[in-house]
Amino acid sequence: MKQRVVLLAVGSLLLAALPAVAANLLSGPAVYEDIHREFPGLGTAVVAAGLRGAADLAALVSLGAVVAVLFLHPRSIRSASSVRFGPDLTLLTWASGAWVVLAAANVIVSAPESNGLGMGRLLEPGSFGPLYMFGYMPRAWTVTLVGALVLWLCSYWGTRWTTLLPGLWAGIVGALAPVVVGQILVGPDHDIGGDAGALQVIAGGVLLGPILVTAALQVIRHDEGGRLPLLVGRVSRMGLVGAAVVLVTELVVTWFKLAGTTPWGSVTGVLALVRLALLVALIVALVVMQRRSVHRMAVPALLIIMWVAIGAAMTRIPPPQYFVPTSIPQVFMGFEVPDAPTLGTLMSTWRLNLLFAVLAVAGIAFYLAMVIALRRRGTSWPISRVLLWCGGWLVVLAATSSGFGKYSAPDFGVHMVVHMSLSMLAPILLVQGGVITLVLRTARVDRRRAGVHSWVTQILHWRLLRVLYHPAFVFIIFIGSYYGLYFTPLFETMMSVHWAHQLMNLHFLATGYAYYSLIIGVDRPPRPLPHIGKLGYTFAAMPFHAFFGVAIISAPSLFAENYYRSLALPWADLERSQQTAGAVAWAGGEIPLIIAIVALCIQWARQDDKEARRRDRHLDRGLDTEFDAYNDMLKKLSDRERTR
Repeated sequence: MKQRVVLLAVGSLLLAALPAVAANLLSGPAVYEDIHREFPGLGTAVVAAGLRGAADLAALVSLGAVVAVLFLHPRSIRSASSVRFGPDLTLLTWASGAWVVLAAANVIVSAPESNGLGMGRLLEPGSFGPLYMFGYMPRAWTVTLVGALVLWLCSYWGTRWTTLLPGLWAGIVGALAPVVVGQILVGPDHDIGGDAGALQVIAGGVLLGPILVTAALQVIRHDEGGRLPLLVGRVSRMGLVGAAVVLVTELVVTWFKLAGTTPWGSVTGVLALVRLALLVALIVALVVMQRRSVHRMAVPALLIIMWVAIGAAMTRIPPPQYFVPTSIPQVFMGFEVPDAPTLGTLMSTWRLNLLFAVLAVAGIAFYLAMVIALRRRGTSWPISRVLLWCGGWLVVLAATSSGFGKYSAPDFGVHMVVHMSLSMLAPILLVQGGVITLVLRTARVDRRRAGVHSWVTQILHWRLLRVLYHPAFVFIIFIGSYYGLYFTPLFETMMSVHWAHQLMNLHFLATGYAYYSLIIGVDRPPRPLPHIGKLGYTFAAMPFHAFFGVAIISAPSLFAENYYRSLALPWADLERSQQTAGAVAWAGGEIPLIIAIVALCIQWARQDDKEARRRDRHLDRGLDTEFDAYNDMLKKLSDRERTR
């Protein structure tokens, strides 16, 4: 059995590494010279290529294994909160451990390789530090190393179900790091290509990774298939959805990388066609499996490994978009902004923000599906909550994909409008949708097997969530983010690259949602505040917002001046834009808080009215004994006086 496992692991890693190695062997120094980089030597290039393919496969297996242990492993309600040791958890530990080793090796090798130097330079004292800091890739692999290490520690030491959740989160971040700073960061339209690549990594790891895990379990436990048919059924359905999502993102990434050239006109185009063919074959294989009730996952797993291997080979060859003439705005943002951001331009000029468009559509579709399922059971759900939830996501979509989203990168004033929309306006609507309550009402409670209801309940009672959702901590993060971001060099750094700009917008949305959920949210937080506490909590934020706006207006220097001047836009007026940003921050911070106070007062009045009606009903039915107890107390006092 151990020999079979070792052969399976080594064979899979070699299969994932060989196409990348072959790509470097066949192309030689040309792929480095084409992008004006020195050839580091054949040995260094081959080692770097092989490590990239093996690390990508280890990342996919690790993410698939943690998803399988968390959500696909059959657990009873009694054992839902604990991690059940078994082959899937063992596979997770070994896969994440291999990912740690491969990520560390990539950190070491990518430092000289990305600088056009051989690995022999690492033997020189003091050479690693400068080589490490010069390029993006060594630091990206460091993030991968940390994410893989966190996942390994959670799988090795964790005994509770919730312990693996930080590992899943860290693993996703680690898998994204070398991708978002790679080829999808360069060229025109890299904002769309970057979002598609990031979504592909997440969908591939979470939805396709379990197929590799299931195939490995079938090899390890070929004679114990009692539970595997159920696992195969779930994994094949997840994989079908994942393959469709990955196919769409692959089409977008291919369109971006080819940059108007024909697919057969470059090596990248040919390899992209092979990847697309593998995904189509994967979808066909999964459909055939479901129709014929086939439980062997070997063919889908092999197709996924080849898809990963071809992707690693593509990272070794400069794609056509590298050689397209690119303007300075396209270098930083991925698109041109020739016109000034007037009101007409902001309202009429749209550019799709793929990441937030997918989040908005998925959020609305998920919510409406649950409402429909709930009403089919005969349970009503307030239409006002549906409208508020959908309205919140429409605000997110308009703020990121309209002209405001397009001009949020080159203009500081427009950026502040988007910031306030994501952190102040959209969360006010979203938190009143009550999505957690809707999930708990929609999810069926299975007394025999843990499911969605059990998972959400465990997360709500998670100690870490109670710490993260503490009102004081949320307040510090919500308010401190304004000053920690804009009054430090971090803002200019994050504005310079697309993935960091998107991460900043996600942070705005998440912190705003956390803050307003404590004030006017329908869902009950881990540490609920009384209404008078909520009112004070809201008033406490007002001075900080006002001071933040005044500080921007009266700042002696320009924010992110080097970045905005590097764009060299003829219509740019940096001083006026900063004044506009300060005014927007002042008004945009105060007005939503006033709206929140009004909504809080309405909720408070409704709750008091509901409580009064409840007491009236109890009095009418004779169920409330408070007045009777009060009369008995008065009677006893009167009798005591008479006795005296």
